[in-house]
Amino acid sequence: MKGARRPEVRLPPLEPYGGGELEPDGDYDGLEFTEADFAGQDGAGARFMDCALRSCALDETRLHHARFLDSVLTGIRGVGTDLAEATLRDVELIDARLGGVQLHGAALERVVIRGGKIDYLNLRTAVLKDVVFESCVLVEPDFGGARLERVEFVDCALKGVDLTAATLKDVDLRGAASLEIARGVDRLAGAVISPSQLLDLAPVLAAEVGIRVEG
Repeated sequence: MKGARRPEVRLPPLEPYGGGELEPDGDYDGLEFTEADFAGQDGAGARFMDCALRSCALDETRLHHARFLDSVLTGIRGVGTDLAEATLRDVELIDARLGGVQLHGAALERVVIRGGKIDYLNLRTAVLKDVVFESCVLVEPDFGGARLERVEFVDCALKGVDLTAATLKDVDLRGAASLEIARGVDRLAGAVISPSQLLDLAPVLAAEVGIRVEG
């Protein structure tokens, strides 16, 4: 089992963001966004390099194909944020409060998601490599068709996970505080679970292979 490589984000001295709306294909380098309200704005294809986003609102923000590189996002919140096919590389996402965020088809590499709660996270067909979910709550995350390699769940609550058609390699679920798989239990090959998790999953595994447990 190969462990995930965590990002080592070292931000340079940052300039405060001057305000204004996000721009499609915008280029944001070495900026600090503090309590900015980007609700409903269009930043599709934008690039954020060496940036810090702190307590920003991203409700219905369009960030399709955006790139977040060597950046830290702290305390962001939003419902329906569109990050489909985005790239997150060497990123820390801390204490986020998100609902219905779209990350389908996205690429996440050397990413830590620490703290906070994300409801209905859509990671269908995404590629996750060297990603750590730590001390967070994921409600009904959808990994359908996704590829996960060197992904760790540490003190993380996983509720109603969908692994349909997902591909797992060196995925460590042993540290999850709770593990509830709604669909795709047959895709757990390539993952490591603890003995207690195996017991918890026994009814689902039995149902998957058609075993009746009676008595």
